[in-house]
Amino acid sequence: MATIKIAGGELNYRLDGREDAPVLVLSNSLGTDLHMWDDQIPAFTEHFRVLRYDTRGHGSSSVTPGPYTIEQLGKDVIALLDALNIQKAYFCGLSMGGLIGQWLAVNTGDRIRRVVLCNTAAKIGNDDVWNTRIDTVLKGGQKAMLDLRDASIARWFTTDFAEAESIKVKRITDMLANTSPEGYAANCAAVRDGDFRDQLTSVTIPVLIVAGTHDAVTTPEHGRFMQEHIAGAEYAEFSAAHLSNVQAGDVFTQRVLAFLTA
Repeated sequence: MATIKIAGGELNYRLDGREDAPVLVLSNSLGTDLHMWDDQIPAFTEHFRVLRYDTRGHGSSSVTPGPYTIEQLGKDVIALLDALNIQKAYFCGLSMGGLIGQWLAVNTGDRIRRVVLCNTAAKIGNDDVWNTRIDTVLKGGQKAMLDLRDASIARWFTTDFAEAESIKVKRITDMLANTSPEGYAANCAAVRDGDFRDQLTSVTIPVLIVAGTHDAVTTPEHGRFMQEHIAGAEYAEFSAAHLSNVQAGDVFTQRVLAFLTA
C-alpha cells in the first residue's frame, strides 16, 4: 500500500503485477474499498499492472470535507496516474466507480484506452433517495453504517448467493460497516449529482458495459441505455445482483479480460 497527495489529504493505492505490463485501474463501489477486487487480481495480473485505490472518503484514503462530485473523483484518478507517471491506462469501475469511468470516458479519452462500466447507470437513483441516506448516516454515525451493511446484503447479492457464500459476503459488507459516515455521505452526494445521460454520445473509446440480471439498483435497462448511447459499446449480463464481480466471479473476470485484451 502507498499514498499520493490529493487536495486536502491522501489517496491510498496498491499496485500488483509486472512493472512492464499495461496499467489497469480498478475503481470501487460506494461503501467498499480496493479489496472488493481481490478475486480478480490473480487473473488480471497475468495481463496487466493492476492499480487499485480507495476512492476519496473510503478505506485508507483521506476523508476530506464533502460533498464530493464525480468530476472531483475523476480528477483524483488522473492525479494518481500523473503521480505514477502513467500516461495511458485501462479502467474498470463498478457502480460509483462506473460513474467515475463515465466521467473519464467523456472528459479524458486521451488518457484511457478502454473502459469497463460495471453495474452502473448514466444516472443512479433520485435526489430523495440520496438525500435521505445522507441525512441518515450523518445523524446516525457508525451505527447507521452497521444498519446499511445489513440492508446492503439484499441489494448487493441474490439470496441464494448470500446464503451459500456467507463468508465472502461478510468480507465485502464489512467494508461498508467500516466506512466513515462523513466520507460515505460525501460520496452519496457525488452519486446523487452524477448525470451523464446527455454526454454519453461523445464517448469515442471502446466501452464494455456489464450488468446483473438481478440488480435492482442499476438494472439491465440502465446498462442497455448506456449501450444505446455509446457508439460501438459492448454489453454483457450475468446472473448476479449489484456486485457482479463478486457474485459472477470467474465468468465476470474472463469476459472483462477478453474485452480489455482485444
